[in-house]
Amino acid sequence: MSSSEQAFSVHATVAQQRVLERIAEQRKRLRDRRAARLQAQALAVATEGDDAEASLLPRVAGFVRQHPAAVAALAGVAIAAGPRRLVRWAGVVLPLVMRLRR
Repeated sequence: MSSSEQAFSVHATVAQQRVLERIAEQRKRLRDRRAARLQAQALAVATEGDDAEASLLPRVAGFVRQHPAAVAALAGVAIAAGPRRLVRWAGVVLPLVMRLRR
């Protein structure tokens, strides 16, 4: 107990003391939760990273999970464009993607 809490406990009634104890417990829980969250975030950052050597499929799957609205919009554009245009666009885009992978 810190000196400020001791000063309050001297003049606090029993009910007030119980409230102060509950507040202290809640603050401890919040500190522990914050520390656990920060640790989990640090672990996620350390293990995540952009691995340039990862295969394309896991990277695409990760992108789909992170950006579902963009993928849905792209699928809508693809459906509206039709198969002929998609094949034509793929002939332009795929060489660019392969050049970026080098």
